Amino acid sequence: MSPRKPLTAALALGLTLAAGAHADEGMWMPTQLPDLAKPLKAAGFKGNPADLANVTAPPLSAVVRAGGGTGSFVSADGLLLTNHHVAMGVIQYNSSPEHNLIDNGFIAQGRSDERAANPDFRVLVTTGFDKVTDEVLRDARGKTGRAYFDAVDRASKQLVADCEKEGNVRCSVADMYYGTDFYRIRQLELSDVRLVYAPPRAIGNYGDEIDNFMWPRHTGDFTLLRAYVGKDGKPAPYSPDNVPYQPPAHLKMAIDGPKTGDYAMLAGYPGITYRHRTAAEFASQIDAVLPRRVAVFQQMIDTIEAATAKDAQARTRYASQLQSLKNNRKRAAGELEGLLRSDAKTQRASDEGAMLKATDAQFQGDIQALLGSLSQGASVGERDLLLDLLSAQSQLLRSALTLERLRIESAKPDAERESGYQQRDLALIEGTLKQVQRRYSPEVEKALLTTLLTRYQQLPEAQRVPEFDAAFGRTPAALAKALDGLYASTTLGEEAQRLSRFAAAKDGKPLAHDPLIDLAGPLVAAQLRLDDQSKARAGEQLRLRPAYMQALFAWRAKQGRAVYPDANRTLRISYGKVEALSPRDAVHFDPVTTVAGIVEKNTNAYPFDAPKPLLAAIAKGDFGSTADPVLKTQTVNFLTNLDTTGGNSGSPVLNAKGELIGLNFDSNWESVSASWWFDPRYKRAVHVDMRYLRWLLAKVYPAPELLKEMGVPAE
Repeated sequence: MSPRKPLTAALALGLTLAAGAHADEGMWMPTQLPDLAKPLKAAGFKGNPADLANVTAPPLSAVVRAGGGTGSFVSADGLLLTNHHVAMGVIQYNSSPEHNLIDNGFIAQGRSDERAANPDFRVLVTTGFDKVTDEVLRDARGKTGRAYFDAVDRASKQLVADCEKEGNVRCSVADMYYGTDFYRIRQLELSDVRLVYAPPRAIGNYGDEIDNFMWPRHTGDFTLLRAYVGKDGKPAPYSPDNVPYQPPAHLKMAIDGPKTGDYAMLAGYPGITYRHRTAAEFASQIDAVLPRRVAVFQQMIDTIEAATAKDAQARTRYASQLQSLKNNRKRAAGELEGLLRSDAKTQRASDEGAMLKATDAQFQGDIQALLGSLSQGASVGERDLLLDLLSAQSQLLRSALTLERLRIESAKPDAERESGYQQRDLALIEGTLKQVQRRYSPEVEKALLTTLLTRYQQLPEAQRVPEFDAAFGRTPAALAKALDGLYASTTLGEEAQRLSRFAAAKDGKPLAHDPLIDLAGPLVAAQLRLDDQSKARAGEQLRLRPAYMQALFAWRAKQGRAVYPDANRTLRISYGKVEALSPRDAVHFDPVTTVAGIVEKNTNAYPFDAPKPLLAAIAKGDFGSTADPVLKTQTVNFLTNLDTTGGNSGSPVLNAKGELIGLNFDSNWESVSASWWFDPRYKRAVHVDMRYLRWLLAKVYPAPELLKEMGVPAE
């Protein structure tokens, strides 16, 4: 592979030319922002772009990872703002049919009444971000396939282990530009997180699936949590004696709200984007992956809804899982529709063809080898999806598989264990095992496994796995008999049974007999064999893809297009403005919605069953200091053209002065495909207006002490 210098030059040129590209495109690393000073200023930013380069200094040090999304501190006493749907697991964990916090909402009556989150919920505060490319790749150079993968993996684990020696931190190594550069990230791990304020479901999720990814929206998708630490100020497990965490910074909430054309900026932890993938990967996503995901997720949704229809307790226990499935299904459907609308497959193929013609001959061999490797992985895509879901969407089966894998890994030196099963991971594994009771019903789990395994039984013979065939049979009748027998006799539904085996597994000792534990042995052996094959492909792609990236960045620089890394769950900044949407001929949407839309949509039936106190407050018209001065009423949501994707849920939206004006929670339907293809005509992000949050806390479901804590008027 060529030296790194050409890529550095391409990046610098791309950043220089980025001002001429769409200012709203790009999920930028904070370290890149000083190079974007001119376009940032031109867009309206009033601060110093250099202040945004340091993730450990204000304002970025107030932005954290929260659960599966993003959050931000909004007070000096660890008060944390995120989405209702990001915190749904916390709300569901504390709910029961008798005390339904999902439907009724929750307001803590003082700090002693704040409710502990589920044991595996974490808040991660970034305290370090360092480039470690040379350390990661030093021993990998000259190797291929699995050997290359193992060298990168081994170096990354050593960097993580060295980083975590100081204790109380969670470290990771992030791959930027697909194997080209690597960064070590150090994060303070806060495990004592508590529920402070959650609006009722009919505010936090108003419109549910009908309105999901749609505009106009009228959703109060927010929740307030609080992070706690031990009396010594260090992270600690939940204890009544813990004290509120004192964050390094917290965001100031703006008094004024956004209006059309205003500058807006978002900081958060976007999940995964694929904009720099190959034309073949684009084609596979459109032709196979997305249609498959839509079908599988819909089957699972139907299964849960049918299995919980007459069981209120089961509905509560599967509420968070069901909401996640609905969101993922609709996202996949929207992504497919958007990629087809933008003709992304044709455009990406054309762009790649032109790029390859302009690419130096020294890169061509590696690029062609990469394309061949990618085709091998695509052939087993459905099988791998189904096997992943069997574990991810179950509780008892996942527990058995996790325990057996932990037993195997614990027999190795810690540095050689699979990520996720090292000493550093034991608390999270234990937390997951502890919460099973509140997320499990045997009949629902059997129904879900039946759905997934029935689909697996229909796979071509070449995709079958002998161990799974032996365990569950090859016919529906054999499958039903196997599941009935397993779930009638397993004891893993009891917390003590899971935790006693956890104690053995973490020491590498044999696990006590149980039908699911016995079944996990051959299933994990099969997973390990498939993992070996996958890692060999992944290692080769990790070795080869930098050549593709060299060619791509040089090509983008020639086009004068923005250069930014695909998102990978690391902190990113997007900037743009509040902007209307005109998605189709003769269709125009304003960028701000008001409470009038809540009333217009309300049917007094789910999912448009606005709570009576909310409707009464709207009718009263007492909006106080939160009323929009032009519209003369209360705003609810607003649109920007900010570049976002999954994981940006809960990201704070800031104005030109760095003040908090909104909370990101969704995208419009036309831009769901932005994880693969950015189309500036359609890309919009949907945010909760902070004036709506303030009004709800002041006038509808009052929490004046929280408003005071956040430094805003309680009127």
